[in-house]
Amino acid sequence: RAREMPEPLPPYEMIPGELSMEEVPGSKAEMPESTAVVVEEPPSPPPRDHLVWSLCTVVYGNFCCLGLLAFFFSVKSRDSKVLGDYGGARSYGSTAKCLNITALVINIVILIIVVTTVA
Repeated sequence: RAREMPEPLPPYEMIPGELSMEEVPGSKAEMPESTAVVVEEPPSPPPRDHLVWSLCTVVYGNFCCLGLLAFFFSVKSRDSKVLGDYGGARSYGSTAKCLNITALVINIVILIIVVTTVA
C-alpha cells in the first residue's frame, strides 16, 4: 500500500485527583535533562499599515505631498502584509507613520501661524 493508515490514538485515562503533576507518567519530572521543552509563542499581531490615517492626511492636510507619500507607503505596507512579508510591511508602515506625524505637525504649525496672523 502506498498510504498506510495512521495508528489510532490510545484511549484517554482519567487521572486520580490525589495525584500530583510530578507523579503523572511522562511528566517533566521523568524527562531526562537533555530533553528540551518547546513552548510556542502566541503569534504576534500583524504590523499596522496606517492606511486610514494616511487617507485623512491626503484629504485634509497634504502639505508638500507628505500625505500622498504616506498613502503610498501605507498601500505598500498592506501589500507586503498580504504577501506575508512582515518585515517589509513593518518598515513601510513605520515610514507611513513618520510621514503622517510630520504632516500633522506642519499642518498644526501652519494653523497656529494663520490664526495668530489673523488675530
